Amino acid sequence: MLNEAFESLKEYDWGTDKASLAPIDDAVAASHGNATARADIESQLLTWLERDISRDAKDFICRKLALVGSAVSVPALTKLLGLENHSHMARFAMERIPGPEATKALADAVGSVSGALKVGVIGSIGTRRDASSVAALVSVLGSSDALVAKAAARALGQIGTTEAATALGNAKPSPEIFDAQFTCAEMLLASNKIEDAKKIYRSLSFDDRAKLVRLAATRGMLACEAKATT
Repeated sequence: MLNEAFESLKEYDWGTDKASLAPIDDAVAASHGNATARADIESQLLTWLERDISRDAKDFICRKLALVGSAVSVPALTKLLGLENHSHMARFAMERIPGPEATKALADAVGSVSGALKVGVIGSIGTRRDASSVAALVSVLGSSDALVAKAAARALGQIGTTEAATALGNAKPSPEIFDAQFTCAEMLLASNKIEDAKKIYRSLSFDDRAKLVRLAATRGMLACEAKATT
């Protein structure tokens, strides 16, 4: 039945009854905790991902790879990052695949894709929150493409390390940078890096900052003081 389900991917498209793919769903679920079974279903999914099948069929495969994918899936998914019809779902899978291979592939893609696809890749990097990606984000933090620059700031805030905080602190002040700095400070505070968080809040409390920014920074410093005493 599983082989028949994979064969049905040849005809699968928007509006097609998904019942024919149920054995693949079942196999993915059954592979939980079984490394051999996971590797086998991953291999079959990758074989079909390389074939000439519909966009919806490839989307289905990417959703399954998000559940069973490993470093083995990264090369095939990387090929899709620059393709408008497939980049989103490839990123969906890569965001969830553990290990440095997926992290590196996304960071490398920052320099090879453009426009909305670059914004999407940067967003996925932020979702993974991997500190090793800070350099790739810094490289586009000053981009002339406002959407790319905003995405890079947001991702640095999500990563929330001292290195990310430094990069944001060195950037040209803007509402997007301030928002990212607040996010970064929250991440640092949650990680008990109180002094690092306080440093960010202090920098946002200067008199030349907007009133709302200063008020938020003051609340942040109070939160730091409260956590320091607990």
